[in-house]
Amino acid sequence: MNSKAIITSALPYANGEIHVGHVASTYLPADVTTRFLKQKGVETYYICASDDFGTPILIQSEKEGKTPEEYVEYWNKRDSEDFAAFDIEFDFFYKTSSPENRKFVQDVFRKLEQAGHIYEKEIIQFYCNNDK
Repeated sequence: MNSKAIITSALPYANGEIHVGHVASTYLPADVTTRFLKQKGVETYYICASDDFGTPILIQSEKEGKTPEEYVEYWNKRDSEDFAAFDIEFDFFYKTSSPENRKFVQDVFRKLEQAGHIYEKEIIQFYCNNDK
C-alpha cells in the first residue's frame, strides 16, 4: 500500500505582499516537508489558497476604487508570483472565493444547520471599551 499525504498551511490573506517572515514561519516548512515526503516515495500534495474574505479587503478595495473581486484577483496573482520567487511549490493554489469552494462551504454549513449544530444564542462577551 502506498502512503499518501496532504500538506496545507495557513492561507495568505489577500491584502498584502508575502514577506520573508511568512515564508520562513509557514510556507517554507510545509514546502520542505512536501519535498521530503515526495523524495521518500509518499504520494504528497501541497495545497493552499488565498483567504479572500474579510472587512479589511472590503475597506481597502473601496479605497482603491475596485470591487472586492478585482482586489482579491490582484493579490491572488501577486501571491502566486511571490511564492514562485521564493521557489515555494504548491501542487494546487487557488482562492477561497472560487465557485467550487463557495458551494462546498455552503453545503457543509447547511448540513450542520440541519443537524442542529448551528443556532442563534445570546451570550455575554468581554470587550475593551477603548477599542470598541
